[in-house]
Amino acid sequence: MKNLTLIRHAKSSWKIGVKDFDRDLLNIGIEKALKCANKIHKEIDLNAVIWSSPALRAYKTAQIFTDCWNLNPERIHLMDDLYTFELTQFEEIVKSCPNNINTLILFGHNSAITDFVNKFGTIFIDNVPTSGLVSINFETDDWKKIEKGHTIKTLFPRTI
Repeated sequence: MKNLTLIRHAKSSWKIGVKDFDRDLLNIGIEKALKCANKIHKEIDLNAVIWSSPALRAYKTAQIFTDCWNLNPERIHLMDDLYTFELTQFEEIVKSCPNNINTLILFGHNSAITDFVNKFGTIFIDNVPTSGLVSINFETDDWKKIEKGHTIKTLFPRTI
């Protein structure tokens, strides 16, 4: 069995003159990320591997969550390819996960996250919101062979 938890970055600034990659989190985004991280804290596999987009907003979101979970932020592995908005590339990244890893947590971007959960999960989600989390179990021991999984958890700031 493989478990994948996808977390969309927290709400970020659209400040003019800032490159998309360098967009920082808004205070409201930080607050909502803290709410979600604290709410899910006891359900997280503390042995999970954590991958994040290197974009500032995704990496800072990963730091907020790992801090709330009392995990060393050095466990966050930045992956350049996670700075994507495309399902195909996102799917390739997930399927590249080594099979000795059973639980993977990814911090990334829309629309890739929403498209992925709708293709591989059992619950249709119109839009995974910022700081939103979706966890899917896959009945396989091989990440390359993941197919339709079972959505086991959704957590959105508005539901807390």
